[in-house]
Amino acid sequence: MEFVKRKLRDVASVIISGVDKKNYDDEKPIRLCNFVDVYRNWAITSSMRDGFMTATAKQKEIDRFLLHKGQVAITKDSETRDDIGIATYIADDFEDVILGYHCALITPNNEVVDSKYLNAFLHSNYILRYFELNATGSGMRYTLSNDTILDMPILLLPMQQQKGIGELLSNIDKQIVLLNAINRNLEQLAQQLYDYWFVQFDFPNDEGKPYKSSGGEMVWNEKLKRDIPKDWNSGIVSDYIKPIERGVSYASENLQADGVPMINLACFSKQGDYRTGELKYYVGEFSDRKTVIPLDMLIACTDMTQGADIIGRPILATKECDSFIFSMDLAKIVPDGIEKMYLYYTLRTPFYHKYIKPFATGTTVKHLNVNGVETYALAIPSSKVQGQFEQIITPIKQLQMELINQIHSLKKYRDELLPMLLNGQVSVGKNNEYDFKPVEMALAAEPGNNKAQQL
Repeated sequence: MEFVKRKLRDVASVIISGVDKKNYDDEKPIRLCNFVDVYRNWAITSSMRDGFMTATAKQKEIDRFLLHKGQVAITKDSETRDDIGIATYIADDFEDVILGYHCALITPNNEVVDSKYLNAFLHSNYILRYFELNATGSGMRYTLSNDTILDMPILLLPMQQQKGIGELLSNIDKQIVLLNAINRNLEQLAQQLYDYWFVQFDFPNDEGKPYKSSGGEMVWNEKLKRDIPKDWNSGIVSDYIKPIERGVSYASENLQADGVPMINLACFSKQGDYRTGELKYYVGEFSDRKTVIPLDMLIACTDMTQGADIIGRPILATKECDSFIFSMDLAKIVPDGIEKMYLYYTLRTPFYHKYIKPFATGTTVKHLNVNGVETYALAIPSSKVQGQFEQIITPIKQLQMELINQIHSLKKYRDELLPMLLNGQVSVGKNNEYDFKPVEMALAAEPGNNKAQQL
């Protein structure tokens, strides 16, 4: 393929956002697409709108930074060099979503460069290396100047080839978005069932009817300071788990590509869910007590988010690998005398998270005293009700794990395909079909063929 080399300033305009997360009475309410939203997503779609944080902005800021279809946003400032220059494509027009600070908004000249192609090109190692080498700052903060962004070299293909590459990679991302949506719906289903059964107490009674709504007897529990169903008990977490096990302490020299996969703090999303692609690989000594397999439960004992969002929250190890070890920032929770799924969702409630936060100390970095987990008081449903919940939820969690693996495979496939498209190893035909045979076809995981469609 023959490229024409240009600078970004020749084919696009760039503006730097300074819109903060604060609320002011004299400003208009808006939603902010922030650094993390840009960093985590190949594309920003209208379906994400309700998940963006609320803030306020001046009308001038809204006019400049309102997101429009065909724009590209990049991260501009971060504590590490490799977190800057990460791009996302704006896939839809928005009425009230603007770009937040630490980001830059790029508006391409669509007569010269295709927006989706530009987004893909910005994800290439060639450009990520350019940003890494040209970032200013040291120690605590790195940044990209406006001139550095504008002087970025861009390799242009004929428009038809640009559109083919951009569309192909965007189609893969659409599959990822769809699988993520299915996964979120499954999680909402599981959460709603937990709330219905164990918060509203409308689990099925002996006749299969909702317990409390059908007149099931409730009794006051002094330990919990609330009414619970008559044949339920109460206790603290330590009564129903094996001794909590902290993970492996390690140094940087213990992390090597051929090591044992290690679940670590980066595997927790801000929402407290498992994130694939964040494993570290450990070379060193460890005991069997430091190992986990899929569906084993871990909690975060360290937290660097401002609101202590993940402290004490549980995740379940996925099928990303057959077995793992876990880092010292995590602890293993093994149920003993209580069903795992009931305990897992109990430790995901806002009641528990509010309770556990005071057991974390520190300023920038929070460290959890696991005694807080052990002493948390909870209702203990009958073994029959717990068992019914377990039988329903476990297959849902297993299906979610399959979807997570498919998402991870698609992301890996997309990222490996990108350089092949840009260096000519793979070409896109007139109808956007791609002219090669991959060794592994991650796209075989079509959503229309997976089990989620059956739920």
